Amino acid sequence: MCFSCLLCSSRVLAFTRVQASCFTLFTTQPAFHTIDTFKQPPVLTTNTTFLHLTKNREDKELLFLESNLECMWGVLVLALCVLLPLFLFFRSSKEKRDPRDASGQVEGNKAQTEPSSASSAATTSAHTEPVANETVAPTPKETDDSITVFYGTVTGSSEKFAQELVALLKQASLPAVSVNLASYEPEEIILERKAVFILPTWENGQPPPNASWFCDWLRGARLDERFGSGYLSSLRYSVFGVGSSAYTENYNRVARQVDSWLMGLGAEKFVARGEGDQERDAKQQFDTWASKVVRSLAQLSSETKPVPQVDEEQLDEDVSESEGSEGGDAEEGGDMEDMAGSSHKKAATTASREMVSSVIRESLTKQGYRIVGSHSGVKICRWTKAMLRGRGGCYKHTMYGIQSHQCMEATPSLACANKCVFCWRHHSNPVGKEWKWTMDPPEVLVDGFMHNHYDMIKQLRGVPGVRKERFDEAFRIRHCALSLVGEPIMYPKINEFLTLLHNRRISSYLVTNAQFPEAIRNLNPVTQLYVSIDAATPETLKAIDRPLFSDYWERYIASLEAIRLKTATRTVYRLTLVSSWNTSEIAEYAQLVMIGRPDFIEVKGVTFCGSSKGSTLTMKNVPYHEDVVAFCKQLSVAVNQLLHQESDFDGFEYDLACEHSHSCCVCIASTRFRKDNVWYTWIDYDRFQDLWKKWSEDGTPFSKEQYTLQTPSWALFGAKEQGFDPDDVRVKTKGSAKKE
Repeated sequence: MCFSCLLCSSRVLAFTRVQASCFTLFTTQPAFHTIDTFKQPPVLTTNTTFLHLTKNREDKELLFLESNLECMWGVLVLALCVLLPLFLFFRSSKEKRDPRDASGQVEGNKAQTEPSSASSAATTSAHTEPVANETVAPTPKETDDSITVFYGTVTGSSEKFAQELVALLKQASLPAVSVNLASYEPEEIILERKAVFILPTWENGQPPPNASWFCDWLRGARLDERFGSGYLSSLRYSVFGVGSSAYTENYNRVARQVDSWLMGLGAEKFVARGEGDQERDAKQQFDTWASKVVRSLAQLSSETKPVPQVDEEQLDEDVSESEGSEGGDAEEGGDMEDMAGSSHKKAATTASREMVSSVIRESLTKQGYRIVGSHSGVKICRWTKAMLRGRGGCYKHTMYGIQSHQCMEATPSLACANKCVFCWRHHSNPVGKEWKWTMDPPEVLVDGFMHNHYDMIKQLRGVPGVRKERFDEAFRIRHCALSLVGEPIMYPKINEFLTLLHNRRISSYLVTNAQFPEAIRNLNPVTQLYVSIDAATPETLKAIDRPLFSDYWERYIASLEAIRLKTATRTVYRLTLVSSWNTSEIAEYAQLVMIGRPDFIEVKGVTFCGSSKGSTLTMKNVPYHEDVVAFCKQLSVAVNQLLHQESDFDGFEYDLACEHSHSCCVCIASTRFRKDNVWYTWIDYDRFQDLWKKWSEDGTPFSKEQYTLQTPSWALFGAKEQGFDPDDVRVKTKGSAKKE
């Protein structure tokens, strides 16, 4: 037992004796502070710090106070005996974890000059390069063969890759563990000997949130001269990036930066960086890279140091990135142009490929799509099924007279130029800014769409509630909604495709995301042209639609200007209302209406399609129908105020015309479609086909007002039916079915 413990024990015993004495004293004698119990008054002396009440009590009082002091001393010694070993223990643990001392130098790396002179030299010359031999690797982890697979993720793809790699390593008898960077202390990277990093690139070329702290720390270490160029010289590593080549300037940017920073800190690659492209086949690219990783790590574990596998092209990229990171990251250094150039160079050397990879095809097929050719798809709409069973049609039936059971929903291009937060396909389709795939002829698409649509209709035969007359009518397609997914107008032969539809007297409802203004200008007449205006400011558009184009706002405005020139085509603004995102931009939306002057404005509450790692939407973002109505009333007032301020005001305003409460949708229409206080929002489809045929034959012009029909009373805004066709029966499926 140590001296401190003995001293502490004696003090504790003394403390016990004092407590016993005090108990006897205060139970046998009156309280010493009661004046009436003493024969003589208390005397206060000036040469002592104690109160002496009476002479015959002096010894007992001194004993009491001295005992208390002795007790306090014992407690202090006891606390010291407990805290001192704990302090020494944690200090030693910290020294084992952090190989740097308080000055920021690495222990055991004392330069031959004194530390003070080294630090003063660094202070006087801010651009002095660190000495290459100044950093010596610290003691690594106890198990040299252990492999750490780090990952950052948002949608789960990188985590899945990390788990697959760990499984492959374990199959090769290599100890490995996957680690989420969100739970990792960046300073501990110096203790790693073998590490793999699987990192996606998220919005605006940034790392995913759970890896941002690690990336920030690593970048800071690379730029901090105190770390030196050999700080991670004991680390062997490889990096795999997950990204989309559609974002050319930010393609796998995070993986490239991390690779550059690690190399700049002295780490050595055992396998060249791998890059997975979600627009191609990221899984196959990962498998190829992972097999190289397993082979190289097996060589390392057998103490056979492999030659670093770096191809010439990647070496050039790494040198460029390393130089740029000396003065900042890639964004500051301006080397992203080289990266994009490299990406384009790879694309140029690759032959035309199919848009839909095996992975995308499998994903879309599971969602009920029928893939047609290499870049198109068709799917039966739930409203088609509902109307076959007499349970009502979609909002286009209410507002424009579409027969939903005779409508085919398809797209000639599954690719899109946006990644909207409310995408009901959860971003399972490809993305792109231009057509870069093999192209199927329009005849193949139209025939494939119709064949697959009819095949899906056949499968509804015998379904309870299907009306025979409507089932028979469903085999005569009258409408094609080109709004399934993707950007139909990207298809280079969109006009030829539309011609084939119209020749079959199938009306066309074409939806575009307002990112291809030139294609809109060159578009031939369609039955109705939709432009999605999901936001009214550049900031909210970027946040909601997440466009690929850097000049997305300029394209957006140019697209709205283009639809104003359409005289034969009915034009529609389609606005998806997302609570807490775009519901407060009334004035800004009014300005956009003034640019395009659409015939109709459809405002629809966002549909919550379930949880998705690629979206932050919840049910709180879904507005009620009453919220949509209130928004539409405010918007129509704001637009009309702007119209009346124009010197050439033509007298046509905007007003609420129709609603479909079941879809949480309201239609605002130009009063040019209201005659004698009667709305004419429905379409005479046969008349349109006749006008279009005449135009296609000899160029005879026609106007959108020539093929209108009166809107039925049940479809009007404010009607008791709220847009539900009285010929059908509305069924509520919550709980037991209740028919109204």
